[in-house]
Order: sequence, then C-alpha cells, then structure tokens
Amino acid sequence: MTLSFVVLTMGNRPVELDRSLRSALDQKGVDAEIVLVGNGVPGDWEPPVADPRVRVFRLPENLGVPAGRNFGVAEAKGDIVVFLDDDGYYPSLDLGRRLETMFAADPKLGIVSFQVRDPEGGPAQRRHVPRLRAGDPDRSSEVTTFLGGASAMRRSAFDAGGGLPENFFFAHEETDLAWQAINAGYKIVYDAESVMCHPATLPTRHASFYRYNARNRVWLAKRNLPWPIAITYLAVWATMTVLRERSPEALKPWFRGFAEGWQTNAGPRRPISWRTAWRMTRAGRPPII
Repeated sequence: MTLSFVVLTMGNRPVELDRSLRSALDQKGVDAEIVLVGNGVPGDWEPPVADPRVRVFRLPENLGVPAGRNFGVAEAKGDIVVFLDDDGYYPSLDLGRRLETMFAADPKLGIVSFQVRDPEGGPAQRRHVPRLRAGDPDRSSEVTTFLGGASAMRRSAFDAGGGLPENFFFAHEETDLAWQAINAGYKIVYDAESVMCHPATLPTRHASFYRYNARNRVWLAKRNLPWPIAITYLAVWATMTVLRERSPEALKPWFRGFAEGWQTNAGPRRPISWRTAWRMTRAGRPPII
C-alpha cells in the first residue's frame, strides 16, 4: 500500500509544520508521500521542508477544511489517505506500518481515528474520543465518526462516502462522510495505539464556532438521516446545547446558526438506511445523539 499524508496549512505555523511533515516523512518501512495544501497561503510562500516526496499545492484563498482536504485527496496517489493537522505530529515512526497492517487485515475497515495526546502531558479532551463513553482514551473500539486531522482512511471508503461536504467549511464534515461510509458497508474504528500529538485547544477559539456548529448540525441531519430520526436528533442536540451552554453569548449565535441550517440548502440528500442506523446503534452511538 501507498500512504498519502494530506496536510492543510495556512502558512502561519512554520515551526509546527516542519515538525509535522518530518514526522510523516520519517515513517519506517512504508511507501509514503505528502500532499501539502496551502489553503489561502501567500503566493511566495514556501514550505519549511524540501523533499521530493512532498508535493506542494497553493490555493489562492482559504476554501475551508473540507474543500482543502478534498483537493488534497484528489491529488493523492495512495491507497490509504492520512489526514494530519499542520500543528500535529506523530510520536511513533511505526504508525505507517501499523496502519498498513490494519487495513490489509480487514477489507471492510474504512476509517481509523487516532488517539490525540497533549504533548505537554495534559489530560485527554473528551471531544477527541469519538464515542459516547469517552472517559478512557486508551480503549480502542468501533465508532461512528472520526477526528478529521487525526485519521486514516481507505481511498475507496472516502470515495464511497462522497468525500467531505465542502459547503460545511468546518464542523461536522467528518461525521457526514463517516455516516455515508458506514452506509456503504465500511467500518470505522478508534485505535488508541495510533497516536497524534496536538496542542490542547478549544474549538470555541474560532469566532464562528457556534454558528457553524449549529448550522452544520442541521445540514448533517437534513442530508443524511431519515426524517423521523433527523427530527429526534436535532431536538436532542438543541436540548443538550441549552443545558450545557446556558450563556446567552453562546446560545444566541448557536440558535441563529440552527435557524440558518433550516433556511438554507444543505446539499444533496442521501438518507442512510434504517439498517445502517441500527448498525450505528449496535456500535454504541445511535444517530439521535
């Protein structure tokens, strides 16, 4: 198998990007390439690493995370696509061989989501463990979504899922792809032994977080769920958000985004089957939460 590492960057983290690229290039015993996508970088921007295995593409504007990654996948030559954040890195040089072994052993394995560790030794963030029972990040399991910047996937699973929805810009695009990949018959696992190190950050650092989170949640349901499940899913999430956030500064943009999601076009509707919904329920996360 050939591994294609797709790395997005805006060109503003040269030190972190250098470490990120080298952790992929130095993987032992694998045929690897890096597709480096400069998502809205200046025209004279140059990457910190010069290596023939790194192919550089400069996009004139920031197209968002899903569009940038879709662009990278379209240029990738590998059987396995690995997404890596430009401020993340792999602490183990044997990760590539582990991924090759996992995908070769199970033809139905479509996506592997990695464990994310704080390089400063801080506690794991629950949102980085893509399941409901997230208290033990060292436990591997089957899951129904994955972490975009810390994942690997079979190219055929990416294609079967239809790629990432570019209109989302960021937030929930991975789940859209995951649900469609499961619907196509693939399996997703969270593998605690596959590790990416990433600085501890909060998604709320982005000014548009609450808007995109809510709008894309509605789009996700409109695009992918049978209507009875979709209505339940959105009602549950609206209730959970009110109970969790409580702050008007958070709830106002969230509900504006929620309304925007209903009022705007989510893109093509591709409802998963009820059989797929049952598979997700058996995996521990029914598509209502």
